[in-house]
Amino acid sequence: MTRRLETVSSDDGVSEHMVGVGNDLVREARKRAGLTQAELAQRVGTTQSAIARLERHRSTPSFDTVFRMVRACGLDLDLMLVERDDSDWAQARSILSLAPAQRVERADRQRAMLYQLRAAGEAQRARA
Repeated sequence: MTRRLETVSSDDGVSEHMVGVGNDLVREARKRAGLTQAELAQRVGTTQSAIARLERHRSTPSFDTVFRMVRACGLDLDLMLVERDDSDWAQARSILSLAPAQRVERADRQRAMLYQLRAAGEAQRARA
């Protein structure tokens, strides 16, 4: 799914959040259900062009609208609250501090390590 990042200010400084997730969820739900835009529009009482605008991120649906459209596709949207984990962002920021050549070198080392792990797994399976 494609997501657009938007920066907003918050009480704890500047944080990033994803905009357009609801649009993508509606499109994904419609496709999984095998519905056309017109069929979904009919189920939720709107027009095909409104569904197309939503899927192209030309409108921003409310949470209730997203939930209703996903349900109209015969699916449920299951949400839960979890502890916040910024470790991915911290790792990305640390990698961005490296020079491009250092990033390539790091990626090469990781690739070599993954090949070694794969080979070890294959060897283990062959012995079993």
